[in-house]
Amino acid sequence: MTAVERCRTAALGGHVEQCADCGHRRIAYNSCRNRHCPQCQAAAARAWLEARRADLLPIGYFHVVFTLPAEIGAIAYTNKAAVYDLLFRTAADTLLTIAADPKHLGAKLGVTAVLHSWGSALCHHPHVHMIVTGGGLSADGTAWVASRPNFLVPVRVLSRLFRRRFLEGLAALHGQGRLAFFGDHARLAEPAAFTRWLAPLRAKDWVVYAKPPFAGPESVLAYLARYTHRVAIADSRLVALDDRGVTFRYKDYRRDGHARLRTMTLEAAEFIRRFLLHVLPKGFHRIRHYGLFASGGRRANLARVRELLAVPASEVAAKPTEGAATDDHRPPCPCCGGHMVIVERFEPGNEPRGPPSARPRSAAA
Repeated sequence: MTAVERCRTAALGGHVEQCADCGHRRIAYNSCRNRHCPQCQAAAARAWLEARRADLLPIGYFHVVFTLPAEIGAIAYTNKAAVYDLLFRTAADTLLTIAADPKHLGAKLGVTAVLHSWGSALCHHPHVHMIVTGGGLSADGTAWVASRPNFLVPVRVLSRLFRRRFLEGLAALHGQGRLAFFGDHARLAEPAAFTRWLAPLRAKDWVVYAKPPFAGPESVLAYLARYTHRVAIADSRLVALDDRGVTFRYKDYRRDGHARLRTMTLEAAEFIRRFLLHVLPKGFHRIRHYGLFASGGRRANLARVRELLAVPASEVAAKPTEGAATDDHRPPCPCCGGHMVIVERFEPGNEPRGPPSARPRSAAA
């Protein structure tokens, strides 16, 4: 919260920019670069996106979402590192296992997974978005196996295997003493109580959702640009701050059409509490790659796929992405559109010096 409060203020220092054409000056304060700050993710997203652009293949891509039941979400935020990591691993293992089965696709997929822990109203709602290749390498690596245009693997099969594997993993974490319980859930520290608590979840339907495939690689890039570096709430959703609290826009998915767009007002303390529910443990990676995209073999896998698809490696990276990162992120001059250059830097806690005085020199001078 301190980082967000100090972001782009004199507390972090900054610099003064001047237009090379008309001389207009403006002050630019430094960013906090905290990954949970709504103001600091645009540049990071552009840089990450441009790096991923070279990995895109001229194939179809699917969007698959794995969601944890509310009962597990209730204990996940007191065990974020362990439960979120289990969510990532189980979702990826489930998808890769089913896809590798000859009864379904019989191929090794490429997967990019992004963790989101929030719902539109800032409630705790852990789920993983996955961008999945519409096909994969055969088991022996000699052929590209394409999926059907509008079907990847059966969602019901994914849901059941995901449920079983996640609950097995959660029970293993409990047995290793890696879960902590507080408040109404303190009783779950006892193995027998935890086993009874898990029992109803084994019969519950778990939500795994496969959305329609993307309309080509460029639409995948547009999606990733919106989702990879998103935080719990963007500044654009904030409506007002007054004596009643913080008012913001959200989507009520129980409604349809324009009625889905709503506003909500929370007391300031409650708004901050909900925002902080989604701060991740230090060092936790919320973007991960699996299968063909796993870091250990990504280059070799992509080279092999391009060879099988007869696609030159340079074709994907030939055209720069709109809004892609460049060496200079400074906006142009607001007066004439000219190039802004840095003419002064100032340290944290200091203010920039005023412009030189225009007073005429005295005769004695």
